[in-house]
Amino acid sequence: MRNVTDRTRNPFALNPPCDRSVPGYGDANAHFHVVGDHPGRHGGVEAGVPFTGTPTTEQLQRALQEAGLLETMGTSPVVDRTYLSYLHMGVVEANRDPTPAEYADMERFFDAELRAIAAHVIVPVGETAVRHVLREYTAQDPAQADDLDAVHASEIRGAGWLVVPVLNPGDWAGDDGRRLVDALVAIQNTDYRQESDLGRFLAGNDPYFVR
Repeated sequence: MRNVTDRTRNPFALNPPCDRSVPGYGDANAHFHVVGDHPGRHGGVEAGVPFTGTPTTEQLQRALQEAGLLETMGTSPVVDRTYLSYLHMGVVEANRDPTPAEYADMERFFDAELRAIAAHVIVPVGETAVRHVLREYTAQDPAQADDLDAVHASEIRGAGWLVVPVLNPGDWAGDDGRRLVDALVAIQNTDYRQESDLGRFLAGNDPYFVR
């Protein structure tokens, strides 16, 4: 199934219970879904677009562009098969992280968006996003998020998704950016889509792909 929409900003018209939010942005039929924590940590408060407006998010955008997932950078980036969103899209005032209850209240919006996009590769950024994705969408140990240096830019198989954990861009050092670029390029050179063609069991010659 393909989502039919040409909207890049909040394509599913989600309306979370908060005064201000930074909704998902990008290709509603994306192959790659980049998942951050919340706007106060990963940017976008001013532009309303995830991963924008801070020096560290520029680092991440630069890596995504070099890997071919963004065509242009900036506050309204042009994406290529990519979707950007947050676990908690609400803007939390007083320069703090959301509480556990606030994360839980917003989780249903994130889950609905992730399943609607149904990207083949999830790219969670930072400890909170990595831990959540591993816990909820794979059978892997979420404690791997405790040592992001060790799993940064690696490939972890999930239940229908390939997960590529990413260290917070503000913590990158040495070749961390290059490792992410190389990993994303390498994935694109493989058959990363976790699909099976059941068309051979049906009448006609049309393919029928399922996850």
